[in-house]
Amino acid sequence: METDVLVIGGGNAALSAALSAHEYGARHVLIVERAPAFYRGGNSRHTRDFRVMNTREDNKYMVGTYTEEEFMEDLNRVAGGEINQTLARIIVRGSEELPEWLSKQGILWQPALTGTLHLGRTNIFQLGGGKAMMNSYYQTAQARGIDIWYEAMVVDLAIEDGECRAVHVQRNGSIITVQAKAVIVASGGFEANIDWHRRYWGAAADNFVIRGTPYNQGNVLEILLNKGAAQIGEPNAFHAVAVDGRAPKFDGGIVTRLDSVPFGIVVNKHGQRFYDEGEDFWPKRYAIWGGLIARQPDQVAYSILDSKALGNFLPSVWEPISAGSIGELAEQLGLDPDVLNETVAAYNWSVRPGTFNPRELDDCHTEGLTPPKSHWAVKIETPPFYAYPLKAGITFTYLGVEINEQARIKMNDGSLSKNIFATGEIVAGNVLRRGYLAGFGLTMGAVLGRIAGREAANEVTRAHR
Repeated sequence: METDVLVIGGGNAALSAALSAHEYGARHVLIVERAPAFYRGGNSRHTRDFRVMNTREDNKYMVGTYTEEEFMEDLNRVAGGEINQTLARIIVRGSEELPEWLSKQGILWQPALTGTLHLGRTNIFQLGGGKAMMNSYYQTAQARGIDIWYEAMVVDLAIEDGECRAVHVQRNGSIITVQAKAVIVASGGFEANIDWHRRYWGAAADNFVIRGTPYNQGNVLEILLNKGAAQIGEPNAFHAVAVDGRAPKFDGGIVTRLDSVPFGIVVNKHGQRFYDEGEDFWPKRYAIWGGLIARQPDQVAYSILDSKALGNFLPSVWEPISAGSIGELAEQLGLDPDVLNETVAAYNWSVRPGTFNPRELDDCHTEGLTPPKSHWAVKIETPPFYAYPLKAGITFTYLGVEINEQARIKMNDGSLSKNIFATGEIVAGNVLRRGYLAGFGLTMGAVLGRIAGREAANEVTRAHR
């Protein structure tokens, strides 16, 4: 069959691209989604907010303003500066238009929330979260005549001289060849492919928890790389957070994340601390903790708290493990009681009291402790004591394909693809090499999706001439 624009993937990035392509004049747009209809939406099903530049004081869904330069500064800080600055700025500037454009796609917003992530000024929240957002996207796409194939997996791309001549799709037990004038790849990374993780992590990969969809296996990424697309991003880097160690292996979503880290200490299986729990605001540091835990023995850790801390963060789906003493808590966790007692005592001794304020970078810190705790350092001394087991929960991988400012895929020989565009997690490595900003994944996917859709539609127009 033939189509104007074929979009591979079914999440926020894919639907933004498909709707944008239709908006810019593509008459026939086809979305190919690997998952069944019930699980459509990829990782976007589990989201709740977009990070957006905001220069309006009267924005009823956000508090205050968030400037372009502050957004860029935050992004550079977490990414280490090793990013495509031009592309990053395009995303930041384009983010300010997103709330209005997404509203036209049927997505609703809710007033700013309070809590551990302090995002009311920088992020806008979908009413009903990611599932409601994806339902709105799909309803709008169907109303506009966009075709959607579920349980359809791309098995090959026929690419010659940087041009995709055909896409081979497995559907209903058959292979269908689709000829498209333009192709947009929005199929995510390889985060759910444990075998691929083993290439870089060895046996440690077996202990990773995959927060999102099990359908992001990276098959389209692998096809593109094998067909000459330029690779970007570190193969062993990912956006991963600390999740409750009792979370399911796949698809647990945002509710499995634990935000208790800044308000206590975190120890590994040997009962020893290994990083500064209060280094910076949680939205700028929560995404490094998955990688930190992944590098600990057996890829496990434990968040240790006392009763004073419980009201400062959203509780886990699972009840914390509790005990009347640190030694008893250690025994329940399978840790050495003497070592954990010593770790907590050393931490308590080093705490320098200040004015505790979970909403600010306060002056409660440690002295003479390695690693230090820079903020929110309060003694762990008031029973009962609590613990949450932690594992590395991977959201998405940073290995991907390189693109230019029009979301067009670059090829290994330095040329640009003639008709293949990309957006979403598969291009994360262009602007994220390490670290993460809360809500940036959706922003990146939607801004670049709109660009990819526009450019794909323009490619179709040129093909018709």
